[in-house]
Amino acid sequence: MVRQPSINAQHRTPLSTERIIEAALRIVDGQGLARLTMRRLGDALEVEAMAIYHHLPRGKEQLLDALVTHVASSPAQADGAASAGWREPLRRWAAGYRERLLAHAGVLPLLVTRRNSAALTTTVRSLQEVLRRGGVGEEAAAAAAHTVLGYVIGHAALEVRGTPEDGADRPVDWDSRFTAGLDLVLAGVG
Repeated sequence: MVRQPSINAQHRTPLSTERIIEAALRIVDGQGLARLTMRRLGDALEVEAMAIYHHLPRGKEQLLDALVTHVASSPAQADGAASAGWREPLRRWAAGYRERLLAHAGVLPLLVTRRNSAALTTTVRSLQEVLRRGGVGEEAAAAAAHTVLGYVIGHAALEVRGTPEDGADRPVDWDSRFTAGLDLVLAGVG
């Protein structure tokens, strides 16, 4: 059965890749990754599922890659890193990135399991730039950028699981634990 366009279709924003990604993100955030189907996405956008393939020809695989890129690409701001040092810009970035990952926790499994290195390239390069402008050498900046990124992603993954990694049967203050761990990671940079 062919779906007839609704009255709202005349006043709806045209379908675009960005609109598709935003709708998919709302589904994942609200219902979980397992509930993301092309049909459900089409319903959310008030279009036939096949219309999505015009913008994402590889279908769901391309959509999942786009979700990872949308959530994972969050460059650090290198402005002022030379004069103010690199620690504060990295702390601000890490706190914001953690918030972003926790806000889109349904995408986190994709971030750690899919081979989409391009999704993190912009972020890693920006972290390296903050470190370099702050006086950290090229090789150390590359290692530190990956370490900081890995720490934030790993901590967010543990936090989403909600289990204390030390096995203690008590509530975990995730904010304090994150800050303390980040301080240790940054202290190791030099």
